[in-house]
Amino acid sequence: MPLRDQPPVQADVVIVGGGMVGATLALALSELPLQIVVLEGQSLKDICAPIPAATTVADFEPRVSALTEATRTLLDDLGVWDHLGQVRFCPYQHMRVWDAEGTGEVHFDAADLQLTRLGQIVENRVLNKALTETLLTRDNIQLLDAVHVKRWLPGPRGGVLSLDDGRSVCGDLVVGADGARSRVRQWAGLATREWDYDQQAIVCTVRCSESHQYTAWQRFMATGPLAFLPLATESGDNHFVSVVWSQDTDQALALAALDDTAFMASLGQALEWRLGAITEVSRRFLVPLRQRHAKDYVREHLALVGDAAHSIHPLAGQGVNLGFADVAVLADEIRRGHKRGLSPGDATVLGRYQRRRKGENLAMMAAMEGFKQLFGRDELPLRWLRNTGMRWLDRQGQLKNRIASEAMGLQRELPRFGAPRGPLDAGSNLARQSHS
Repeated sequence: MPLRDQPPVQADVVIVGGGMVGATLALALSELPLQIVVLEGQSLKDICAPIPAATTVADFEPRVSALTEATRTLLDDLGVWDHLGQVRFCPYQHMRVWDAEGTGEVHFDAADLQLTRLGQIVENRVLNKALTETLLTRDNIQLLDAVHVKRWLPGPRGGVLSLDDGRSVCGDLVVGADGARSRVRQWAGLATREWDYDQQAIVCTVRCSESHQYTAWQRFMATGPLAFLPLATESGDNHFVSVVWSQDTDQALALAALDDTAFMASLGQALEWRLGAITEVSRRFLVPLRQRHAKDYVREHLALVGDAAHSIHPLAGQGVNLGFADVAVLADEIRRGHKRGLSPGDATVLGRYQRRRKGENLAMMAAMEGFKQLFGRDELPLRWLRNTGMRWLDRQGQLKNRIASEAMGLQRELPRFGAPRGPLDAGSNLARQSHS
């Protein structure tokens, strides 16, 4: 039977987007007796392809994520961390932040918090592979890979999603985990507030002549922050770092167009040679910077998570962690609703999710915008204030540690998830529908 003639695939929850956020949501829900379908544009073959050992800058994926301890705990609860293996994620013990226009600097140290690390730097493809491999072990998750959603037709409950291979999928709840340019958000008519920074981030991997010291380095300049994030290799070489360099668009284009030698010299100078000379650089990528926030995350039988709901400036590396927090809260509300006999797409369930997440996301976005404006101004009084404040903060151990704990997510523990429940049973919403 041709795919287009087959009856729709039925599910309790349909997740559009099987990247880091979408896959994590599926895993968090897999402990419930629900049938979950994940729609992913990449092929399973590509996602789960072997990752070569890292010996040069070309062996790393330029896109990395700085995971907080709260996010790492969530992934550990879901059984994902074991799939990462022992390498290709780099714990960092220190963070150094300083103002390019002055002498203000703040040093955060995990030892001051009686911890072994402040967070983890992980290549996105490494984490995606681990998530997908874990997802494939769950009996109540169906992954449809190498497919794209052509359209969403509203209807009873979650409506119908039509795929480009001729199939269609129905669910009680449709979740848009399809990124900043979410088509699910557009189809659902969920408006956004957004603005362009007229900046681009240069993203690449470099090798430095000196060790990264398991430290996240961030220099704030008027045009934006420059971050050097430590990377791990199978051999223990601690000279590789991931670079995110935010610049005004014209300057970003000019820097990206430099040959390798000139670019490495400019980059080393921009970091004030803190890690010595840059000796090797990968291909450079440019990422336009835009702030975006959906006015509503939910409508009847539909919800947005991660970048589909909000995207922020990368200056503090919090974007992906906000997405993981969305996942934990949405899964928690669906779990709470299930105990009360409510379906995943129930308006009460989704309303509680939005109330718990929207305020916190807006607060983080406001804070990042405030930092951006503060360090983007060059007036002498503001420079004095910034540098005096940073030097003062660096001496305030208790306050500084609280700020570090907040950034690591330790002040806002995410809901916890246990082992999955296994095969779909008769308690499923889907099972109840098929018998009604």
